[in-house]
Amino acid sequence: MAINAMCRKEAEPHKRISNTDMNIKRAKEEITNTVRAYLEKDDQGKYVIPAIRQRPVLLLGAPGIGKTQIMEQIARECRIGLVSYTITHHTRQSAVGLPYIKEESFGGKPYSVTEYTMSEIIASVYRKIEQDGLAEGILFIDEINCVSETLAPTMLQFLQCKTFGNQAVPQGWIIVAAGNPPEYNKSVRDFDMVTLDRVRRIQIEPDYRVWKEYARAQHINSALLSYLELRPQNFYRVQSDVDGMQFVTARGWEDLSNLLEVYTRLGIPVDEEVIQEFLQQQDVAKDVSAYLDLYQKYQDDYGIPEILEGEVAAEIYQRLQKAAFDERLSVVNLLLSGLNQYFMEVSEIKMVTDRWYAFLKDYRQAMKGAPERTDYAAIYLERLELVEQTYEKERQSGFLTRKEQRCWELLLQKLQQWDPEQTEELGTAFLAAKEGFDQMQDHLIATEDRTMRKLEHAFSFMESAFGEGQEMVVFVTELTMGTESSAFLQDNSCESYLNYNKKLLVGTRRAEILSKLVEDEIRSEEHIRDF
Repeated sequence: MAINAMCRKEAEPHKRISNTDMNIKRAKEEITNTVRAYLEKDDQGKYVIPAIRQRPVLLLGAPGIGKTQIMEQIARECRIGLVSYTITHHTRQSAVGLPYIKEESFGGKPYSVTEYTMSEIIASVYRKIEQDGLAEGILFIDEINCVSETLAPTMLQFLQCKTFGNQAVPQGWIIVAAGNPPEYNKSVRDFDMVTLDRVRRIQIEPDYRVWKEYARAQHINSALLSYLELRPQNFYRVQSDVDGMQFVTARGWEDLSNLLEVYTRLGIPVDEEVIQEFLQQQDVAKDVSAYLDLYQKYQDDYGIPEILEGEVAAEIYQRLQKAAFDERLSVVNLLLSGLNQYFMEVSEIKMVTDRWYAFLKDYRQAMKGAPERTDYAAIYLERLELVEQTYEKERQSGFLTRKEQRCWELLLQKLQQWDPEQTEELGTAFLAAKEGFDQMQDHLIATEDRTMRKLEHAFSFMESAFGEGQEMVVFVTELTMGTESSAFLQDNSCESYLNYNKKLLVGTRRAEILSKLVEDEIRSEEHIRDF
């Protein structure tokens, strides 16, 4: 059963789904295009679409579907600011501002007039502008249709007029609001036609295949992704029974993944009760707990590190020939997980190397433009300070992913380590600065070679174990779709990958194998109820 259909059956049986519903990826693209359009300027530097015609975006979708996540991604990719608020945490006073009395004169007579201090939310936007130097951005208001009765008129005014009280959202800041459909939250308030006629309404539906793209990039725990490949219908579930609301959301899977990573590092076991704290449906939590135990057993039994070393015992192949589909697919995912560690290492070293090269190129250019008898070490330190300032600005603005932040910090550590001694000899100074870079480049080449050997061993195993079956399709597809693996394969030619990619991922052969894969998934679902 498709995940969208399943969610509608369990969570909203009375609701007819609109044909304008989007998955989270399509919604992100639409909001990104909206940001670009609203921030486009003419030759005079004025916004092509004036602020009065820039409709706020209203996202409506089930809880935990990823609405907040995509706002962070959009702000980072568009290099603009982001101020985010959950409006249910606010009172009317904090949203609108506190009233005070001031004296004004009308027709020559003095009058007492009510004014308002600046809204805490509007003040946060101005504070963000001053802090990061970003004149443009997104003001994101979550749970906008779940506010108290006293705050509801303020939210309608906000969407209709882009103001809180008498304070307007600064020009260049785009409003995006998000809310939950009424079937998920009893406190939801409906918007009237006047308000809806002033916003761009986007309805979002859960979609596992789209979320999986995000999960790959975020390196969601491989065991959880392997489980969801076997049980995609458990990705997003919301239902009510005698025990109340039970649910599993995209947010739950990601948060559980983060916990698993740290618990594994600390040697802390994760049992069914812990899993149910994140996946709040008992049957799913029990199923995941059993699968995690089995996944660990597969990892121990099949010896993935040995496979990647090219050392495979004969009994491994014999066991796989008798194994059910879920076991075979789990082994493929374990193999991919093992390879991904090497792809990630190559990716991070390459990112540092590329940025180091750009730094040296800039340093060389500055050296050539300097007058004679210059202290080239001083020039190096000046360029280094600029790099440190750039990093700090990017970090404070929230533009860096965890991977990018790690690479920046390693780069700065290396640059500080390899700064040249005081000298007026251009060649001597540059060679001293370049020495560390040469070592890093050698390390990159060695890491790429090691990774290629692991990949070839993995293909040799896959070919012997599965031939050109559906397991190989999964393996090649995941290599093609993975962020770090696809980048590696673009830079490093792998003959085995190219051959199987050509055979399996084009034309009717691909359609046949993928059809067989779907059949096996259905058969596995019907006959393997318990791990």
